[in-house]
Amino acid sequence: MFSRCGKRSPERVGRAACASRRVAVARAARTGMGPASVRNGELARRPSRRWAWVAGRLLAAALVAGTPWRAGAIELGALWDFDDPARSEQRLRDALGHATGDDAFVLRTQIARTFGLRGDFATAQDTLRGLEPLLPAAGDEARARYWLELGRTYASAAHAPSSQTPETKARARAAYDQALQAARHGRLDDLTVDALHMFAFVDTAPAERLRWGLRALAVVQSSTQPSAQRWEASIRNNVGEALYDLGRYDEALAQFEQAVVLRERATNPRATRAAAWMVGWTLRALQRTDEALAIQRRLEQENDAAGTPDADVFEELELLYRTRGDEVLATHYAALKLAAQH
Repeated sequence: MFSRCGKRSPERVGRAACASRRVAVARAARTGMGPASVRNGELARRPSRRWAWVAGRLLAAALVAGTPWRAGAIELGALWDFDDPARSEQRLRDALGHATGDDAFVLRTQIARTFGLRGDFATAQDTLRGLEPLLPAAGDEARARYWLELGRTYASAAHAPSSQTPETKARARAAYDQALQAARHGRLDDLTVDALHMFAFVDTAPAERLRWGLRALAVVQSSTQPSAQRWEASIRNNVGEALYDLGRYDEALAQFEQAVVLRERATNPRATRAAAWMVGWTLRALQRTDEALAIQRRLEQENDAAGTPDADVFEELELLYRTRGDEVLATHYAALKLAAQH
């Protein structure tokens, strides 16, 4: 498609950190929010800052890497940069100048998405509204992408919780239902997974997120389509987060560890580090402090080598050292966390 914890209240600390990590994952996973990527992502869902990051990053990766545009010669992955929606918009518009038929239709759905990623949902909806007259004649993939992007204007990783009303959720659900039908009719497993994983932004209770995540995972595991198989790491991340929020830490850990193995087979070090952070985060919830500490220390070194200090890693190290009674190092990492956040 063209995609906390520990002794000190796992829910409280974890949610904030993990939310942003999630969004990044999602974005990485489907470059639209799909799977290579960590969004979907859009990806996808819980804590706050960390989840957002992970969801976005993982989702983006999946979306782009996993979904070649089938109707023509357009390679969407080459046009998308989920870290720079404005630049992506320009690339998509340039490609639109030479496209016709469903190719042009799909490009316009992706232009709408660039606005959604920037929080301009009204412009995204206006862009999609212009496609409505063409919808009846569009192919399955074009229609699936249209409904996915419309749904994402109502409920996605880019939306603030305060924006989610019964009405917006109902509109999102209706759009995702249409996307799912079109994807299934066209036997487009990657878009089927994308649609299924987006329902978790509508049904946000942990048990419901787990249900949607397992349904998406079942499609991934039964599919012979590489573009769908590339969603597995992101979907396992989502399943793990739902299990974590249900307090089923051992099961969550198993999912996160499998996600790391899958990430290590790919070529996205940042997404691999995000997946490893989830393992360390869960180990802290299980009070396996030494193992969690080893992972976060390694991530600190890898981020330092990459020139990308991570406030969430510093926060974990702060909490882990505090658990061990080392206030000197806990204070040290608290200061690094604050510096990385600004």
